[in-house]
Amino acid sequence: MDKNSDLKNIIIKTLDLNKAHDIVSIDLKDKSSMADFMIIASGTSSRHIQSLSEQVLENFKDYGLKNSKIEGKESNEWKLVDGIDLIVHIFHPEKRKFYELEKIWAELIPKEKVII
Repeated sequence: MDKNSDLKNIIIKTLDLNKAHDIVSIDLKDKSSMADFMIIASGTSSRHIQSLSEQVLENFKDYGLKNSKIEGKESNEWKLVDGIDLIVHIFHPEKRKFYELEKIWAELIPKEKVII
């Protein structure tokens, strides 16, 4: 396993142990250059979402990603924890349903066809 896969598994385990709901991991390697993986999870309340995002951030920092940060600090319904090659979205269930990130990123993005 590579370093990013190991970190992905640590984050998923942390989210699971701390009662996050509907944890989904999406491989972005062949879909985007912005990151290798995206993890999406739901929290039960604004305090739960905040706590989960802080725990994920702590995992990133423990893993040596000192430039990691939480986006959406003012929001009660969504947080993004940027781990450079691993992005973690934590949503309130209604907001998650609204954005449908799984649907957007899980679909295979077609490669350009070369016409000769």
